[in-house]
Amino acid sequence: MANTILQTAGFVLGLIGVAAVIAATVMNNWSTKDRQGDVVTSVYTYKGLWQDCEVSTSGFTECRPMYGILGYSAQFQAVRAMMVVGVVLGVIGTGISVFSLKCFKMGNTETSTKAKMTLTAGIMFLIAGLCAIIGASIYANQIVASFASTTYANTYNAYNEGMGEMAMGGMGMATTYTFGPALFVAWIGGGLLLIGGALKSVAFKGMHADSTPNYNAIAYKVPAQSADGGSERGKREQKYV
Repeated sequence: MANTILQTAGFVLGLIGVAAVIAATVMNNWSTKDRQGDVVTSVYTYKGLWQDCEVSTSGFTECRPMYGILGYSAQFQAVRAMMVVGVVLGVIGTGISVFSLKCFKMGNTETSTKAKMTLTAGIMFLIAGLCAIIGASIYANQIVASFASTTYANTYNAYNEGMGEMAMGGMGMATTYTFGPALFVAWIGGGLLLIGGALKSVAFKGMHADSTPNYNAIAYKVPAQSADGGSERGKREQKYV
């Protein structure tokens, strides 16, 4: 019973985690404009892994696709790759997890086979969760580094796009991007995948133990012969010779 609960809980958490990672991958607000101290008439911008969008004061949204491979930093391409790998492994792990459930009958599948499928799905969930967390962390590190940058090129681009303003108190110009909701969705989805993978790995241990047959050994004890019985038998054999 405990193994079934662990297996089902791991499947549910993994399914929610995969859905969150997929949603985070397709979301366009991985980084959003920092609107602290911003004027009302400025343009609101946000960026994702595949599109760069701008929202004007009239409410019109314009998105530019970023589907190319060349022209982007290696870290940005690594984030894309990590999220795609996480999605693929999570979807495959979810499919395997469905067939490994005890409540799902598929022919005469043995418990040991379902236990191995449970372990495989758990490992895929763990790897997918790590990919999502690592990818989101790399992107967050880029945002922090970009926010701290005060080069002339960043200042010029920020003013051209209407995204930057001089900080109060005579401080230097800072970039205007901060963490977007997609980052938190990716972190939460990756965490759920890790928990789901761990639960399925624990369930595999119990299922494997239940599927192992127990052979009850029966000890056979040879009856001991008395010394007198052995001597009498010897005497009888000598008479027949």
